[in-house]
Amino acid sequence: MSRLGTAYLRGLQAIGRRLDYGTNVYDRPWDVLVVLDACRVDLLRSVAPEFGFLSGVDRVRSVGSSSSEWLEGTFEDRPETARTVMVTGNTWSDRYLEADAFAALDEVWKYAWDEEVGTVPAPAITDRAVAAARKRDPARLVVHYMQPHHPFVPDPIEGDDGMARTGAESSASNPWVLLRRGEVAVDRVRAAAEANLRYVLESVATLRRNVDGRIAITADHGNLLGEWGLYGHPMHTPVPALLSVPWAETTGTDRGTLAPTRSPPEPLPVERVYGAETDRERLAALGYL
Repeated sequence: MSRLGTAYLRGLQAIGRRLDYGTNVYDRPWDVLVVLDACRVDLLRSVAPEFGFLSGVDRVRSVGSSSSEWLEGTFEDRPETARTVMVTGNTWSDRYLEADAFAALDEVWKYAWDEEVGTVPAPAITDRAVAAARKRDPARLVVHYMQPHHPFVPDPIEGDDGMARTGAESSASNPWVLLRRGEVAVDRVRAAAEANLRYVLESVATLRRNVDGRIAITADHGNLLGEWGLYGHPMHTPVPALLSVPWAETTGTDRGTLAPTRSPPEPLPVERVYGAETDRERLAALGYL
């Protein structure tokens, strides 16, 4: 990003840090909250007709423009977390969530990471969510999928090295960097993201056949595809296309169609992912700065 572009983004972020954002998800009724990472409203609406359980997609305002902000803004100092089980593929959980605050926190990315695709496959999240629902019957269940966030599992973008499980391995090559460089077209990225969304929604369909209750489907934040001259999802950026996220509701009934793994394998040995010395470099590499 040019110096002028960096200054422009810094100015937006300075404003964003002083603004109150959207409504906390806990202030809405749900038993199971499905979080589709980085899902735009128009993206979900474009594929909704293909999935019978998505009869309508509303628009709500997120409490953050990035996963870290959303995690802080959603769970910090909320007493409801004590009755919440969270199953997540998002690596920011390592820094922004305290396991003791939840009834249970299952960081699936710590043991089900797929190095070949560079992310946590959606079925792994579904498997653990169903197991948690049946074993614990929580008052609230949060199921945080990494898709449609890149890498785009069924239709990868050439040059996208995927996500990184640790900060030391973060890749500077991702769709947002490629878009800024003009090395890939917006339409190509949009089509790949749609394919990734269909991929994860198949897992959501499996989830709703294996859990009971009122299911809300939303996102932690959106993604910018050139709006305001920006790409990706920079932190503290009060841009409507980034803060507007989908909200859809459906009902789940446990029909026992999925037999999940009884218990996860032992988590792989992972050091603290987020170190103060490498935060800025890692964030810049992933398109957050």
